[in-house]
Amino acid sequence: MKQPFDNFSKRYDEWFERTKGRRIFEAELKCLQYICPPVQGRWIEAGVGTGRFAAGMGISEGIDPSSAMLEIAASRGIKTYQGYAEDMPFSVQEFDGIMLAFTLCFIESPKKALAECWRLIRPEGKLLIGIISSDNPWGRQYKKKKSEGHPIYKYASFLPLADTIELTKQARFELEKSACTLFWEPDEICEGEIEIRNGTSQDAGFTAMLFNKPAKSS
Repeated sequence: MKQPFDNFSKRYDEWFERTKGRRIFEAELKCLQYICPPVQGRWIEAGVGTGRFAAGMGISEGIDPSSAMLEIAASRGIKTYQGYAEDMPFSVQEFDGIMLAFTLCFIESPKKALAECWRLIRPEGKLLIGIISSDNPWGRQYKKKKSEGHPIYKYASFLPLADTIELTKQARFELEKSACTLFWEPDEICEGEIEIRNGTSQDAGFTAMLFNKPAKSS
């Protein structure tokens, strides 16, 4: 079945090459790397898209429902699988870590996707989440774009930061650390040094969170 992102994969990926997109990507990737230095073991990105974040994090595998997105991800050296975050075709505890970067807002059941991550991650493994939450200036702008029928954001459902954390904890993951960035207005272009702060902030557009699957778990 043709996926919504199949029609916009090239335009989506090219956005990251523009000045504004390049600076946003630089900040978000830097934030993810800040709390999760080079990954160890076998990792996969669920909702890999065109593979920019996976490649930047040193993650060599990715799954996504969009064949057009996966084609671009494969060109970046990512081993790709077509499928959904809620139902991934892998065995129990097959991965040391999973990344969900901008994935939770585009899937039908974040709760089911987090349960699937729990199934696939080994004890003491990691879950890395990157989100733009609904309760900051960036999230509010994207929600406005959604209401206006934006070709990509009309498919998104942005959650408050606290709800995302609570859902992940309900899936039995433990929050290890977090960091945030995008402290400029969504319509601006950051020309200065990119700021990364420990923890979370309502002033930040992007939040990265590293969760742990406890050793005594199944």
